Amino acid sequence: MKKIMIILAIIAIATTKLTFAQTKTDAAFNQLLRAYYDVKNALATDKKDLAAETAKALSIKVDAIPHKNLPAAQHTIWMEQAKTIKAKATELVGAKDIKAQRKSFEGISYAMIKTVRKIKFNDATVYVQHCPMAKASWLNEKENIENPYYGSMMFDCGDVSETIKSK
Repeated sequence: MKKIMIILAIIAIATTKLTFAQTKTDAAFNQLLRAYYDVKNALATDKKDLAAETAKALSIKVDAIPHKNLPAAQHTIWMEQAKTIKAKATELVGAKDIKAQRKSFEGISYAMIKTVRKIKFNDATVYVQHCPMAKASWLNEKENIENPYYGSMMFDCGDVSETIKSK
């Protein structure tokens, strides 16, 4: 009886530890997603300087992801996408004009879309939106279109191509 109780206690502790680690990882991913939305919103409202500033914050959030606790397949996906997100965020920060920033954002968006689809960490519904004029997609926290590729020129151009429900 004593051995059974000890085994149950060990299982309970291990499960709690794993759940806590996953919760911490999900929270960090959701902070990353909010930082991504900040970049998207800056570009959608034609704010070049704010886009650069928020892209720096996005890069910091990438580094803050406690990825070592992810299952192997998710870890591999995250490591690939993190590299792309950081590289494109650096490009965006150094871009001379908003057009170049938007091109860099396209790479960030595709990496973030793949991350949300494969790791499924989002604590709120995420909308994958697509602009046929830009031939590019992005994530949005709202169903209403806010086009980061054309900003005020075509703020509501695009459609929702996918809805990713919260975890």
